[in-house]
Amino acid sequence: MAIVSFVGAGPGEKDLITLKGYRRLAEADVVIYAGSLINTALLDYCKATAKKYDSAGMDLAQIIDCMQTAVDQDQSVVRLQTGDFSIYGSIREQIEEMKKRKIAFECIPGVSSFLGAASSMGVEYTVPEVSQSVIITRMAGRTPVPDQESLESFAKHQTSMVIFLSVQGIRKVVKQLLAGGYSAETPAAVIYKATWPEEKKVQGTLADIAQKVHEADIRRTALIMVGKFLGEEYNYSHLYDADFSHMYRQKVSTDDTTK
Repeated sequence: MAIVSFVGAGPGEKDLITLKGYRRLAEADVVIYAGSLINTALLDYCKATAKKYDSAGMDLAQIIDCMQTAVDQDQSVVRLQTGDFSIYGSIREQIEEMKKRKIAFECIPGVSSFLGAASSMGVEYTVPEVSQSVIITRMAGRTPVPDQESLESFAKHQTSMVIFLSVQGIRKVVKQLLAGGYSAETPAAVIYKATWPEEKKVQGTLADIAQKVHEADIRRTALIMVGKFLGEEYNYSHLYDADFSHMYRQKVSTDDTTK
């Protein structure tokens, strides 16, 4: 029985799709892809006979109708989404409509852009004794944000933060973060199209990041990263500490070495 496979496309670079996602894409009879968001070079993996539909100009009903038609003809379908669809992926509404029509589906996770961005910059969001939590959020826009999830309220935690879908309002973002408790010296970075060929990085602090983003002419498709994890302060973890024992590695005492 044909099903619909939701596939996370990866953060941008063509080769960062998962192996399982690649296989589904290569075998698909029909591919419905988010053309305004994904790297369309991924479509090179499709077989020559695959039918491709750009969902950028489609509404929800049209997307589901396209899936329904293909599945009724026993054709396999890939819904190619951005990064990892579990974050700002808008698949819940698609799945709910598919359930109403009893269309079978599976979900194959991808690599989120917030992970691609950290890898591109060579940073770790969780630095021992600096930050052990990551807040993933967005600024309120046409899609509202619950009051208890405002940037200002999250800033009070002083932890690592990744802000999606908000670079167009970078000055407002900075204002809210400062009002919430981050200092003006807090390290910040903006990365445009992480892992894409046209990737662009801007680094600074909350005091100057907005101006730097303006000068770099970054207006969309970018992540804002904020927190001390971007700074010079760091501590080594216990994981590889020679004096730290765990179930896979026991500390060798001085007495043991003399026996």
